[in-house]
Amino acid sequence: MYRIRVLLLAAATVAICNCLGRPQTPAFSQSALHEEITVDAHGTSTPFPHVWEEMFGSGHANLVMRADYQSDLRLVKGVTDFRFVRFHGIFDDENGVYSEDAQGRQVYNWSYVDHIYDALLANGVRPFVEISFMPKQLAVRPDLVGFWYLPIVSPPADYAKWDALVTAFARHLVDRYGIDEVAKWYFEVWNEPNGGFWTGRPAEKTYFELYDHTARALKTVNTRLRVGGPSTAEAAWVGDTIAHAVRDNVPLDFVSTHVYSNDPVSSVFPDGRAVTPREMVCAAVDKVHQEILHSARPHIPLIWSEYGPGDNRQSHTDSIYMGPWFAETISKCASETTMMSYWTLSDVFEEQGVVKTPFYGGFGLVAEDGIPKPSYDAFKLLHELGDERLPAPVNEAIVTRRADGTLVIAAWNFVEPDTVGSDKTITFELKGVPDGAHAAIRRVDAEHGDTLAAWKAMGSPKYPTRQQVKALRLAAEIGLPQKVPVRDHQLTLVLPPMGLAVAEIH
Repeated sequence: MYRIRVLLLAAATVAICNCLGRPQTPAFSQSALHEEITVDAHGTSTPFPHVWEEMFGSGHANLVMRADYQSDLRLVKGVTDFRFVRFHGIFDDENGVYSEDAQGRQVYNWSYVDHIYDALLANGVRPFVEISFMPKQLAVRPDLVGFWYLPIVSPPADYAKWDALVTAFARHLVDRYGIDEVAKWYFEVWNEPNGGFWTGRPAEKTYFELYDHTARALKTVNTRLRVGGPSTAEAAWVGDTIAHAVRDNVPLDFVSTHVYSNDPVSSVFPDGRAVTPREMVCAAVDKVHQEILHSARPHIPLIWSEYGPGDNRQSHTDSIYMGPWFAETISKCASETTMMSYWTLSDVFEEQGVVKTPFYGGFGLVAEDGIPKPSYDAFKLLHELGDERLPAPVNEAIVTRRADGTLVIAAWNFVEPDTVGSDKTITFELKGVPDGAHAAIRRVDAEHGDTLAAWKAMGSPKYPTRQQVKALRLAAEIGLPQKVPVRDHQLTLVLPPMGLAVAEIH
């Protein structure tokens, strides 16, 4: 159980700030909410699997062979221990997978495929294989998406040749890595066929044709291979995909889809409901979850294979805003999915071309030159949450318990970018926590890990020197935990605007 009491505070907040070691701010700017949440350390919990940090997206396949990509992958792996990575374009011509000789016979080349997947596995990460896009010599038309690396998104000119390519690809993976390994991967058919990445018409009907051929080709290699889709934009087609698979007896081991906070509400929710950008991801997850529950396959796994704020601006993806954004998203909807894949782990990313400056609103957790962003630090802190969840208001806090009984609490102050916010104070009344307990508190906010602000303070150098890069990496470090005694079974956290705090109570 929990209870919240809302008060207006001024001087009291200043006093709490002083006792927790934050700089004092004049009382006239300190009006804030004070909330109280009661936590029973021995209360009934629900499972809290860390589905938000099991997979990340990452640009296109060819990037995996770069040293800076692999360095960023290891950096993110070190703080999340993620298990899968997804990217576009394993069949793109830049990887040399497919060609035809003068007689039109198919020629396969797995050299780059092997380099790409070997690099992932060597770093303890498995592929979530997005089967895309179309090799030029197999495409019915040279239809391009406007990415810098120009993927072809046409249907195949010959489905027999497409089937043979998919079969040869899967057989090569099984031969190289073994079925016991590859059976642990996922194979997802295409990317966003309803969102400009597929030029078959009508889009849904022709995508299902592609899906059917691909899924059946994979299963002819080994029935243990896991295949799914529709990998749609805007949380679309999931119910239709399940109905199609059941009706036509097509293999479907999981369903997948995407949504971003800035997606058009009318596209995601044709029923006309009002949904704010802050609510979009979790509202879409719940919509699809309900579709699955009311389908012929109510227990099929739901994998959210892309999500994010969608706003490609410094004030969003590069800023401390991401701490509360992640925490609230996890709080509201992670329990309804099998995995969620944030787009993306790194700004080694080429959809808009070669990176021109470290902080440009890129989607990654790590900026150019291996500089961690506040989003990286947010994932680092949220990784510490336990795997049992205790009741708390979903907009305010995540209260968890580890197997050893340690309480781990995340709390945040959600304020939209480019708006003025106030501090928020939360007092946790901790029932069942013994006398003499301490809280170890770590934060991501304007004073902890704000590399965007540090870069701006340098004059926003377009090409930072080595010394500046070193300083920015140092600015990403959030420091040692702040140790605070739990007195009278209470812990008070003061959260500045866009602040995230995670407290471990021992």
